[in-house]
Amino acid sequence: MPLIPYADTDALPDAARQAFDALPRKLNIFRMWANAATLFVPGMGFGGAILSKEMLGKDLRELIILAVARLEGGIYEWVQHVPIGKRAGCSDAQIAALEALAFDDAAFDGRARAMLELVREVVRNVKAGEATVEEAKRHFSPQEIVEIILTAGFYMTMARMTETTRVEVDAPEGVAVPEWGKVG
Repeated sequence: MPLIPYADTDALPDAARQAFDALPRKLNIFRMWANAATLFVPGMGFGGAILSKEMLGKDLRELIILAVARLEGGIYEWVQHVPIGKRAGCSDAQIAALEALAFDDAAFDGRARAMLELVREVVRNVKAGEATVEEAKRHFSPQEIVEIILTAGFYMTMARMTETTRVEVDAPEGVAVPEWGKVG
């Protein structure tokens, strides 16, 4: 049971209600997010851009999201993005490595490892170290590095919302709901 009630989507302002009604799946995360009706439409636009307009490849984007979900204890995001990650090209070995917090696992090439270290430092320390940024610059353009940081930040926010409000996980068929939490 969530700690805050889900939004009454029928009572939303027009723009928010139309955006909610247009969703292909009325997931609990969206029902909770709609409580902040003035932020719902622009937030959905930002999230949609992350999922469809980034220069980063879809597989790398999903590795970022899953890494953030694992580090932040974002169960909801993890459960939703495991199947998305698989469809985007993430391997079972990569997903298992992220779940085990083995960001330097052999399942990742040097490019992915540099990205995941950047993500880890951004999540844990806010400011990644210069050596980490320099290593990322060897593999990614400035645009891609900023996309990595913004994607991590967006999913950190989503994890904080779903975990704090206790959004009920509506897991896709066949996806297990883990019991881990935020990494120290």
